[in-house]
Amino acid sequence: MTEETPGFDEQSQQPDVPSGDTPDGAESKAASPSEEGEGAAPAGDASAANAGLTAQLDQVRTALNERTADLQRLQAEYQNYRRRVERDRIAVKEIAVANLLTELLPTLDDVGRAREHGELVGGFKSVGESLETVAAKMGLQQFGKEGEPFDPTIHEALMHSYAPDVTETTCVAILQPGYRIGERTIRPARVAVAEPQPGAQTVKESEEGSAATDDKESGGPDEG
Repeated sequence: MTEETPGFDEQSQQPDVPSGDTPDGAESKAASPSEEGEGAAPAGDASAANAGLTAQLDQVRTALNERTADLQRLQAEYQNYRRRVERDRIAVKEIAVANLLTELLPTLDDVGRAREHGELVGGFKSVGESLETVAAKMGLQQFGKEGEPFDPTIHEALMHSYAPDVTETTCVAILQPGYRIGERTIRPARVAVAEPQPGAQTVKESEEGSAATDDKESGGPDEG
């Protein structure tokens, strides 16, 4: 009966390994070349990546500047729109007030004439004064006085005459007062005007010239 040698099967099943090497060492040697290739990146790839990032950053900055300029332009347009709307709103309000007060001017003229004739009494006086107060609060201003120089931009001459005691065209009577709102005239003052007598200015200048000549010939006025 044949006897089996102990440990023969185990030795026969082990692979041949070169002397001084172990299986683990062989695997590490086989894997080391690929690991070295993956870990070492070329310097050119890093430069290209930096250049790409710089280009992207420049694009982002350009886009940001464009959006900022668009926002500033939009804000300026909005401010101009607000100012235009406010200006139009004020203009519409002034026109509406002027139209309303223009319709009230005949009534205010009646109140004025009643005051001049002493007929503004009782309840009518209270109503008339209240109407004038409300009109004044809305910005209505009356103008036109006797003795002021005639101004065709605010006066309307309905009567004309000559007077020896005026040196320029003068309003000598106010037939209807004028009214304005701020700087806007809604009705000129209707007046009677008087001009200097024809030739009166020439005579006056001649008299002044003669007096000056006499003073010059006599050596001037006496000095005290």
